[in-house]
Amino acid sequence: MDNRIHIFDVTNRDGVQTSRLGLAKLEKTVLNMLLNDMGVYQSEAGFPSTNHEVNYLNANLELVSMGALKPMIISGWVRAIESDVEKAVELTRIEHLNLSISTSQQMIQGKFMGTKDGDDIINMMTAAVRRARDLGIKTIGVNAEDASRSNMDYLIKFGLAAKKAGADRFRYCDTLGYERSFRIHFRCKDLTKALDMPIELHCHNDLGMGVATSLEGAKGVVEEGQDAFINTAVNSMGERTGNCDLVSTILALKHAADFDELGLLDPNIDLSKAWQVAKYAEHAFGVPIPLNQVGVGGNAFAHESGIHADGALKDRKNYELYDYSELGRGETILLETGRKITTGEYSGISSFKHIYDNFDLNFKNDEEARQLLELVRFANVHKQKPLVREEFLFIAEYPRIAETILTMQPPKITIFKPYIERPPNREDSKISSEPDALIEK
Repeated sequence: MDNRIHIFDVTNRDGVQTSRLGLAKLEKTVLNMLLNDMGVYQSEAGFPSTNHEVNYLNANLELVSMGALKPMIISGWVRAIESDVEKAVELTRIEHLNLSISTSQQMIQGKFMGTKDGDDIINMMTAAVRRARDLGIKTIGVNAEDASRSNMDYLIKFGLAAKKAGADRFRYCDTLGYERSFRIHFRCKDLTKALDMPIELHCHNDLGMGVATSLEGAKGVVEEGQDAFINTAVNSMGERTGNCDLVSTILALKHAADFDELGLLDPNIDLSKAWQVAKYAEHAFGVPIPLNQVGVGGNAFAHESGIHADGALKDRKNYELYDYSELGRGETILLETGRKITTGEYSGISSFKHIYDNFDLNFKNDEEARQLLELVRFANVHKQKPLVREEFLFIAEYPRIAETILTMQPPKITIFKPYIERPPNREDSKISSEPDALIEK
């Protein structure tokens, strides 16, 4: 097959929507750098119409223009409405956008409560696509939210309208993880035949099938002569039970039955970076990698039973489909058991120099060291946890970019109210100290 399956990672947009979690802007930036090193085709880096994302996105786009964050494409996500597109272009230098809107009857009725029908949805979407094209957006993807529960004829009508308006790609969103691999394979084949354009697969993991459905949907696209783009997230982060896992997807494209012979994976992918990317995401999100996580889990290459251990020792291929070194694993992990010096928001120059000495970095003079120390202090406040090696090195190499990322300016507030009025004798107006008070009923 001449067409390829590309990796389009959405950790910095969908992964950060994991409930009760998120990433600091510095962490999102370092993750983009690591994904770029891994050969990922595109990163959906955030929300360009959201004020607190502006400095971070523009700083990452500056890294692109400097050649430090290439060839990976940095893109943004907006709602498929004209005002979101206009705001994204006004606030940022973004050149690649995905425009999202619901297409299933469940969501059209459940969200718009009878105020919109299918034709209204298409009209909103096409107006947004045309506006994006008018404003100079280079690549436009149109997302059919809840595509897996949408009527197929309507999806084709929606996709053809998007293409006519100027869209470059169609994103098939399995928003609730509803799909089966057999079903999505043929739905995506039919869509590709009808639309004659590249298709993105965005599959959630509610039934544990996110990787399988993404792969089979993408294979259907490629079989019909178009490139496919699989949306992944590092360590399967994302809303509810998460998204299609980055490392699992790449490993399956390289080693699963039939896929290993088809050679569909983008040749730019460097799987040896997988371990570093996964471990960094573990630190950044504060979510330990499960022992049985594919490829990067603690037990992924562990053998205990007699038969398995004996077989693996004789020839690892007896019980291992791929080698740990392929993922960049196997390096010695050093643990400091004695004195440990860390750098935080209140650190001084001595501890700071000690850290950088461990990374074999030298300062030109004391003034340079003092300025970088100030950035490191702010970065610790920004992250609310200690910096790791990748973050120290990023700040040392790109201090002006780091300054922009660490700068967040709230909007000007013109309201003033010394207290919040509450209706008397209303139980639901009381603030509870219980955690359940934070949960939407």
